[in-house]
Amino acid sequence: MKNLFILLISFVFINQASHAQLFTKKKVTYDANQGRRSTDNDLLRWGYFLGFNSYDFNFDYNQDLRDIYVKRSPGFNVGLIGNLRVNNYIDLRIEPGLLITARELHYSATYFQGSSYKDSDLFREVKSTYIHFPLLVKFSTKRINNFKPFIVGGFSTAINLASNQDNPNDNSNGQFRTKKNMLFYELGFGIDFYLYNFKFTPSIRGVFAINDELVRDKDPDSPWTSNIYSMKTRGVFINFTFQ
Repeated sequence: MKNLFILLISFVFINQASHAQLFTKKKVTYDANQGRRSTDNDLLRWGYFLGFNSYDFNFDYNQDLRDIYVKRSPGFNVGLIGNLRVNNYIDLRIEPGLLITARELHYSATYFQGSSYKDSDLFREVKSTYIHFPLLVKFSTKRINNFKPFIVGGFSTAINLASNQDNPNDNSNGQFRTKKNMLFYELGFGIDFYLYNFKFTPSIRGVFAINDELVRDKDPDSPWTSNIYSMKTRGVFINFTFQ
């Protein structure tokens, strides 16, 4: 499925780019005769995005034990875009979306010294389904023919629909718990490509949690959570935007 999506995006981009003449002096323009009413000069613009994510955890520890290994899996992004034009070089943007990902935590046996454990105790799966609400500021360069590089940054909040923070069971019952509400800051860059039928934007963005996501076990000496001072999500998005 992932390969099919990549091939589809690549086909659309290559086919449109070949007609748009991105690197020539002929600029693509949009007007009503082309069936395209939205331009960069509009106060408000709308669009949608599709993409991939790769989430990780950044751990800080109380004691110097072996790091918890985080095995990442590729995830999926989909959402909408609302763009408010400030001037030719600055835009305010909201990008509400649905982000799905999964991570595996692998513990070293050193966390269980002095107590018995099973192989299954060394492994925990953390699934996350985020409703993600970023407020971003986009700083663009001057348009060069049919492309315009930019950087983007801002803050976001997310609700984890897969959170189990209210679950009365904890790791002693196989439940690794994470918080429901998260705060992030975000930084990224991309390029707007002006194609005949739409504006296509590939971008890369990093997201970094501000608050601790871990819900600790009831046992203060729990081998799964007692040595974790903080556990903060971090991740990378690769998004493809259509406006």
